[in-house]
Amino acid sequence: MDVIHSIVSQLFDWIQSLGYFGIMLGLMLEVIPSEIVLAYGGFLVSQHNINFFGAMIFGTVGGVLAQLFIYWIGRYGGRPVLERYGKYILIQKKHIDHSEEWFRKYGTGVIFTARFVPVVRHAISIPAGITKMHTGKFILLTTLAVIPWTALFIYLGMILGDQWKHVDEKAAPFITPILLVALALMIIYVVIKWMNVRKKRGSVK
Repeated sequence: MDVIHSIVSQLFDWIQSLGYFGIMLGLMLEVIPSEIVLAYGGFLVSQHNINFFGAMIFGTVGGVLAQLFIYWIGRYGGRPVLERYGKYILIQKKHIDHSEEWFRKYGTGVIFTARFVPVVRHAISIPAGITKMHTGKFILLTTLAVIPWTALFIYLGMILGDQWKHVDEKAAPFITPILLVALALMIIYVVIKWMNVRKKRGSVK
C-alpha cells in the first residue's frame, strides 16, 4: 500500500507541475478516477495555481479524449481486447456487460445519460465503438455530458480546498439529482424514439 500511495502522490505532484496539461493528461491516463483528478484541479484553482475556466477547458478535453480512446479500442480491438486489458484503465468485465445491455436497450442516445450513472459511465464508450457509432455524434454527446461533470468536481475541489480528497462525500448530495435528471432525459429519449418507430411503421402501412 505504501508503494501505491507513493505512486499516486507522485502522480498528483506531476499534475501540479504541469498545471492545465496535468489535469488533461491525468484524465486521459485513467489511472486515477476522473472525480479525484478534477477535484485536485479544483484545489489547484483554490490555490491560484490555475484558473477555473482553464481547468474547465482542459478537464473537458481530457475527459472526452479519455472516452474517445476507449471508443477506438472498442471500434478497432473489440470486446476481447477490452476484457483482457480493460483493468489497466479501471474497466472490468461487469462494466462492459452493463454498458452493452444499456446500449442495446437505449441506443446511441445513452452515450449522454449513462455518463452520470455509476458502473456504466466509464464503459459506455465500449459498445459505441464496437457498433461503430458515428464518431462525430459520439464526441458531441460525450462532450455535452463531460462539461457538467467536470464543472461539478472542479467546483467541489475549489470549495473543499485542502480537504479535496473527501470530494466523494461532498458530491453525494449533488449526484442524486443529477442522476434523476439523467434518467428523466433517458426516459424522454426512449419515448421519443419509440414514438418515431411507431410513426414510421404507421406511414409504411
